[in-house]
Amino acid sequence: MKKIILLFLLVVPLALSAQTPWQAKWIADPNARDEPNAWYCYREDFFTGKVPARALAKIAIDTKYWLWINGRMVIFEGGLKRGPNSKDTYYDEVDIAKYLVNGRNTIAVLGWYFGKDGFSHISSGQPGLLFECITPEFKVLSDTSWKVIRHPAYGTCPPPLPNFRLAESSIKFDAGNDIANWYTANYSTVKWNNAKVMGPASAAPWNNLVLRPIPQWKDSKLLPYSSAPAFPFQSGKDTMIICKLPSNLQVTPYLKVEATEGKVIEMKTEDFNGGGAPNVYAQYVTRNGIQAYESYGWMNGQTVTYKIPAGVKVLELKYRETGYNTTFAGNFTSSDDFLNNIWQKSLRTLYITMRDNYMDCPDRERAQWWGDEVNESGEAFYALDTKSHLLFRKGMYELIGWQRADSTLFSPIPAGNYKDELPIQMLTSVGYYGFWNYYLNTGDKKPVADLYPGVRKYLKIWKRNDDGSVKFRKGGWSWGDWGTEIDMELMTNGFYYLALKGALNMAETLNLKDDAAEYRRDMQRIKTVFNTRFWDGTAYRHPDYKGKTDDRSQAVAVVSGIADQDKYPALLQVFKTEEHASPYMEKYVLEAMFQMGYADEAIARMKKRFGSMVNNPGYVTLFEGWGIGEEGYGGGTTNHAWSGGALTLLSQYLCGIAPLEPGYKLFQIVPNPGAVKIGSATVQSVRGVIKTSFENSAAGFNMTVLVPPGTEAVIGVPADQVVQISCNKHTVWSNKKPVDNTAVLKYLGRINDHILFRVASGSYIIKAVKKV
Repeated sequence: MKKIILLFLLVVPLALSAQTPWQAKWIADPNARDEPNAWYCYREDFFTGKVPARALAKIAIDTKYWLWINGRMVIFEGGLKRGPNSKDTYYDEVDIAKYLVNGRNTIAVLGWYFGKDGFSHISSGQPGLLFECITPEFKVLSDTSWKVIRHPAYGTCPPPLPNFRLAESSIKFDAGNDIANWYTANYSTVKWNNAKVMGPASAAPWNNLVLRPIPQWKDSKLLPYSSAPAFPFQSGKDTMIICKLPSNLQVTPYLKVEATEGKVIEMKTEDFNGGGAPNVYAQYVTRNGIQAYESYGWMNGQTVTYKIPAGVKVLELKYRETGYNTTFAGNFTSSDDFLNNIWQKSLRTLYITMRDNYMDCPDRERAQWWGDEVNESGEAFYALDTKSHLLFRKGMYELIGWQRADSTLFSPIPAGNYKDELPIQMLTSVGYYGFWNYYLNTGDKKPVADLYPGVRKYLKIWKRNDDGSVKFRKGGWSWGDWGTEIDMELMTNGFYYLALKGALNMAETLNLKDDAAEYRRDMQRIKTVFNTRFWDGTAYRHPDYKGKTDDRSQAVAVVSGIADQDKYPALLQVFKTEEHASPYMEKYVLEAMFQMGYADEAIARMKKRFGSMVNNPGYVTLFEGWGIGEEGYGGGTTNHAWSGGALTLLSQYLCGIAPLEPGYKLFQIVPNPGAVKIGSATVQSVRGVIKTSFENSAAGFNMTVLVPPGTEAVIGVPADQVVQISCNKHTVWSNKKPVDNTAVLKYLGRINDHILFRVASGSYIIKAVKKV
């Protein structure tokens, strides 16, 4: 479609709301120490003469908690990893009213203190709990009246320990030391310690408290495996039972067995060594008799393996899926099975990399690398419901919240044991495909105002050459992509241009005219350098670069708008011959080809590069590299949503759905099908469900379109050989001009390879007849 114009107007999300002062105090076990993988039981009884209609409890903890009211589980794994910045802590709000009764009520909290840093968590150095629920009928505040004990059954599994990137530990539970039914109302805590007050709600090391900005987890409750042996099951020898899950899921494994004491049951997924480094697993040590246990530390995989010792009778094996609370609201189908498969595998990989934050992978790291997040968030706008937007928003505030005094940005964050800046990833994050894309899809302006100063400060630390190009910055790790043939100087300038483009849109949104004028000048100077000094007649190349032509950098020149249309044929030849990008950067290459109008060539490259990954029957997810293990990159995980860019492109370009104004007030449906015969897409936008489908044949091109209330759409019909167009049975275009269309739609003209119309909300059936 030779660049159908996508008017990306970026304005960013929400702000952190003010809160009334807390009355509760931080409490802890008086014997608590800064020790990894420590579990604590907290209890409090209180009375109410009347159950209120609403009882909002505020809960903060380092690090995770499970909440029971009167013996009923209310929250399965509450709390978020720390933190919104390097000092502060998140807290939850939970309405507990429906769990209360008239008279005596019991609150029980199981707390898991990670007690160590990771790539997505910074430890406070102190276990603690903060609980507050104030209603006209009662007041419950954490204080010295609460009872607390360290749970004696919880410990740490023997080596191999999880690699240093993970703040979580592998959980061992010795049932011989269990505190049975400690969370029920009739259990006596007379021998427990009274809690020690650690300070007010704002006390160090937890400091300011920020309301949890994302939903509580989706919880499937306990489910049977897709395949498992018949129960009861017992063997005279040690046995491995492999239970199949319906997909690659985040799960907590459950067992019910009959055994003698001291038998060790191990639970592990096939992704235990995902990415090469060990991750988490679980052990359960039996007591005498019939017993049940669920290991609360989630792990991911397509199978769960139980190592059952000889003589143990297995009565039940189940799992609980938890994960980010969103639905798969978007959809894509086509007449091409490969395209359908890569879209679905991208979706599954996207969901497995969402939880406390967007992750690079759910096994090796669980880390919010922002290069990954930019790709993932773009996929979420097309595949998931609008609750998914909040996870991107959270990450945006965290990225600027962790900005250092020297104005540099870095990820992954939250970060306890990682500190390096990856300059190109940071430019990607704050730029056109990062912060601006959030605003474009959501229409949420507040984060633009809140975060723009941090974006501008970061862009200001970059230095310029005399010709206007930006100087290369090594940062902490001068990483541009996995693989070889990386023209880092060229790539740096391309992504800096994209960052300026995002900042320009933000400045214009905030009416910062001087800033906007500065960005335009800087962008023009970089574009001039690209098209004079960096263009060699066949491709872009920095004068100091000596390797093969870098396909990634050519792609960035196209998607940023640096490359003009007269260079497209030469660049297409580059994309046909050079294949150096990783699956992460391949998204930009394929997008460039779609933008230039080469849909069939883009699909052919997609199939060639992703074919072995997508067609691999053993995996429902996409890989970090083009292969697995040594054939991959960075350890070669099989769960890397940065590889899912095809999901975005098939919905955005093949089916043509994209916002033109922030929040989808105006959007386009301008399909670029190439040779694909049938296609359809659904998007859950912030203004309602958008649907489109097409049938593409030699005789004509037919579309159906659903435009939600309160919106307008630009609809584009591929113009090749079209001689007549009708909409809802009215002829609206014939003989290269509009015909009596004012009552149906507004003709906008022919732009590039499409005939465009503007329509109000409603349902439309569009039929285009081709010259045969």
